[in-house]
Amino acid sequence: MEKQISELVSRYYPQQNIADIKVVKNRIIVEIREISENTENTALLKAELQKLFPQYKSSVVFVQEKQVNIGVQAIEKWQVRGVKKIIGVASGKGGVGKSTTAVNLALALADKGQNAALVDADIYGPSIPTMLGYEGSPLISEDGENFTPFREYGIQSVSIGSLIDRNTPLIWRGAKAGGAIEQLITQTAWDNVDIMVIDMPPGTGDILITLSQRIDFAGIVIVSTPQDIALIDAIKGVNMFKKTGTPILGIVENMSYFICPHCGKQSDIFGSHGAEQTAQKMGETFLGAIPLEMAIREASDNGTPIVAAQPDSPYTDAYENIAEKIIAKI
Repeated sequence: MEKQISELVSRYYPQQNIADIKVVKNRIIVEIREISENTENTALLKAELQKLFPQYKSSVVFVQEKQVNIGVQAIEKWQVRGVKKIIGVASGKGGVGKSTTAVNLALALADKGQNAALVDADIYGPSIPTMLGYEGSPLISEDGENFTPFREYGIQSVSIGSLIDRNTPLIWRGAKAGGAIEQLITQTAWDNVDIMVIDMPPGTGDILITLSQRIDFAGIVIVSTPQDIALIDAIKGVNMFKKTGTPILGIVENMSYFICPHCGKQSDIFGSHGAEQTAQKMGETFLGAIPLEMAIREASDNGTPIVAAQPDSPYTDAYENIAEKIIAKI
């Protein structure tokens, strides 16, 4: 099987230097070292892999070893003007509260004295406009060249959701989606941002790989629930970022536990300490736990995230403790 894959790769990248070929469950991962990507060839290669191995999904990752000559890069980074540090908030799967974590983390960073910004790059489920209360408001440009970021609750933000109708599904392939996100991030008039938080698409697909290659991340925050199935995907996410040379800031355990509002009893609905134990096994930092709490969900749905709605609550304290750890690490 690996020989067939290698022959296919050489057809579209004759000067290829294959770093690794992995077959993990239902996914083929091809790593190509020291060569710039041709998006058209990559699309053709993936189509051939799909035809040859229809039971597998495929990913083609371009990796660069550290160069002896300073300044030589296999893949050019996007230039994000007006921003000092960029961190990503990612998850191995959807439904674990990644976007809620990203929003409240950005607000918590602002509370800690950082000039913070937030980019909603989750093209398949943009929810930041709803959470920050500007849903339905289009992006505008004051200078005719760059988008003007929204300013809500003390942070600057933009969302891919402001470019499309709420009920319109995005049916974009990787190259088009990547181009839209690049435009959103690099063509916004950011105002002296200390830390930008990017709410990334869930999973380990092409768009996530593109972002990890094209953005000079200070680090990635992985969000997971304590549930075993979520942790399996979280581990995949950590390993994917490591393969692209992107540093991991740590793991957040969301929906960690539930406190009954009537009896005060704690229930570990999705399991207990799973993300913390996984972080320890992988040698990563455990950043903290966020409870499963109705107030957090209601605040997000109402357009006033919990850090803004209840600044003195224990939930806000939890996000701010995570923010402190991140500031210290970057």
